[in-house]
Amino acid sequence: MAFGGYGGGSGTPRRRFQPDQRTIIIVVVAVALIAILLRTHRINSTEIIYFLVLIPSIILHELSHGVVALAFGDDTAKRAGRLTLNPVKHVDPVGTLLVPAVLSLSGIGAYGWAKPVPVSTNRLRSPRNHTVIVSLVGPLTNFVLAGLTGLAYMLVTPTLVRQGYEPLSLLSRVIFLAGIANIVLGVFNLIPCPPLDGASVLERFIPERMLPEYYRIQPALMFLPFVLILVFHNQWSLLLNHIINWWSGLLV
Repeated sequence: MAFGGYGGGSGTPRRRFQPDQRTIIIVVVAVALIAILLRTHRINSTEIIYFLVLIPSIILHELSHGVVALAFGDDTAKRAGRLTLNPVKHVDPVGTLLVPAVLSLSGIGAYGWAKPVPVSTNRLRSPRNHTVIVSLVGPLTNFVLAGLTGLAYMLVTPTLVRQGYEPLSLLSRVIFLAGIANIVLGVFNLIPCPPLDGASVLERFIPERMLPEYYRIQPALMFLPFVLILVFHNQWSLLLNHIINWWSGLLV
């Protein structure tokens, strides 16, 4: 699983990605780790499909932030060339490749992130209100995608297969896992913890005079969601199981 962050807050556009030696090394190491996972059978076909359907889910999640920000007056993402479906523009070498590979080797599960779409909140017509909308449109996009994949699954999968009497085809597996990926991505991003999208709701209630201090400590909270997942791993797994069972029940 990965999460698509929101690049708002300080109003400073993020620097456009330019490959360098460090990035190349990270990509090579990540690819090597993924190859080890495949060779040693530490990941199965379901996990591979999940990872592959997660990538477009994250891209559309991130793209929605930039599109809505543009509608509210901020063209930062457009000028940075990030309003595109090109996955290369959205991949973070560490968060999208290296971290998921390392976590998979450790047995914790695949978690990661994409490059946040740059949003300059001070360019929005109503910065405090529109920031919330720009943030929450990401999870909303994932829930809409989940609904669409659920409909597609019902259309392409025979009833006997959905009820478990016959095995799923590859196409049905891909669609089913795409729905799960989008639901999990949407739910995860609603957690009110920076840098996740749900933090924008929490931020809206912070007094304006305290925002500069909040923005100052925000970068230090980057890995807080992962810490919470490690600390409350059993609870998070239980929640995911409930979500997956609920989703599966809807599609029978």
